[in-house]
Amino acid sequence: MSGSRGTGRLDQAVAAFVRQEVAAPASGIVGFVDMLLEDARRDGLDDFIPDLERMRTAAAQLLSLIERIVDGGAFNGPDRFGSDAERGRLRHELRTPLNAIKGYGGPANAPPVEIVRDVLRSIAPIGAADAPGRQAQPSRVLVVDDNAANRDLLSRRLTRDGHLITTAENGAAALALAGSGKFDLVLLDLMMPGLSGFEVLCRLKADERTGDIPVVMISALDEIDSTVRCIEAGAEDYLPKPFNPVLLRARINACLEKKRLRDRERAIAEELRAEKERSEALLLNILPRTIIERLRQGETIIADRVDDATILFADLVDFTALAARFPPEQTVELLGTLFAEFDGLATRLGLEKIKTTGDGYMVAGGLPLPQPRPDHAAAVAEMALAMREAAATAAAGFGERLELRIGVHGGALIAGVIGTHKFVYDVWGDTVNTAKRMESYGAPGRIHVSAVIRQTLGDGFRFEPRGAVEVKGKGAMETYFLEPRA
Repeated sequence: MSGSRGTGRLDQAVAAFVRQEVAAPASGIVGFVDMLLEDARRDGLDDFIPDLERMRTAAAQLLSLIERIVDGGAFNGPDRFGSDAERGRLRHELRTPLNAIKGYGGPANAPPVEIVRDVLRSIAPIGAADAPGRQAQPSRVLVVDDNAANRDLLSRRLTRDGHLITTAENGAAALALAGSGKFDLVLLDLMMPGLSGFEVLCRLKADERTGDIPVVMISALDEIDSTVRCIEAGAEDYLPKPFNPVLLRARINACLEKKRLRDRERAIAEELRAEKERSEALLLNILPRTIIERLRQGETIIADRVDDATILFADLVDFTALAARFPPEQTVELLGTLFAEFDGLATRLGLEKIKTTGDGYMVAGGLPLPQPRPDHAAAVAEMALAMREAAATAAAGFGERLELRIGVHGGALIAGVIGTHKFVYDVWGDTVNTAKRMESYGAPGRIHVSAVIRQTLGDGFRFEPRGAVEVKGKGAMETYFLEPRA
């Protein structure tokens, strides 16, 4: 019983082997001829179609014959290969379609050996001259293998190629080293005790510190499932053991070259990002962020009516005489220090710097920045007081006395962008003109405000009445000097 069962298993194994070794190639011939037929019909190569169809028929006959022989039990029984007559018949039946395929598929011009010879001429053989010299910039390679002999062999071979080698004897050590050091490549054994190479690969790729390091898997497990799963998990390549040193070198150099290209692309991307940030910062010095976004969205004419805004003009008193005494560099340094302080105040208070004109400074509150402050008049008043103190402090640092003349007014205005080459965000209207008049008719060291501002601020600040002032284009106006909060 057991003997017949053993014979049956052997018969099945032999049949499976024959089917795999013979039927699979025949099936492949059918598939390839089908593709050739598709190409010939598509490209209008009508002269080739009849021979291809005959080859297709012969290949199908061959496949059918093989399946019939195998499934029909030709390899069963005590005398599995039959008599001499039966073997001769099988040879004849198998050769007939094979000869047909060979006959119809023969090349018209060059025989196959010539094709192979042409390929070999174009591909130079590998020799000692192909061994690379030491790397101009040595690459850091982490070799991970639980076998000491394998680690030593890989280390010695890669060191000869100019690489800097670090070794790890297990997965845990590899993860610790990869996380603390900057490596260009990891050679990772698949089958290790504890953490397998596949687990180490998955953890390396999941960690943002090590996810970009290329990993080449090396394993004696030479089967397609392992290769596919490792590639899917992020491995750069997969090499079987025992490895061919020439192939190993070629794969490693290819991985390192790709990493160098990725690093270069990343560096360029970082430079572009930094340049974009610098450009963005420069643009924000000219235009409000909301205006920049509108221009990017394609708006060509930007003009907004603002029903309630507060405008401040400030001018340095007798600065022209001071600048005449200072070297140019010192003059620019003083203005730069002072205006930088003003810019910081505007940002902190949610106000919009409009422009500087010589030694003058203009700021607005209530404009549609990301969101205008409802208490913009109070914010502008706070800025005016802080600007006065900043001017005195900055001038003292240069051993000089410096005063601001400041004017503030509020009301409706138009805000928009002018220019096509050098954009300028500016404001227009009677409110702007009146604020400028408040500055011009003011006094050194004082903050001159209109009755509109006095009424808006109420009792939140102290005011000194100035009385009626004859203002050009406006007539007599009641104005005030602003003082700090009570």
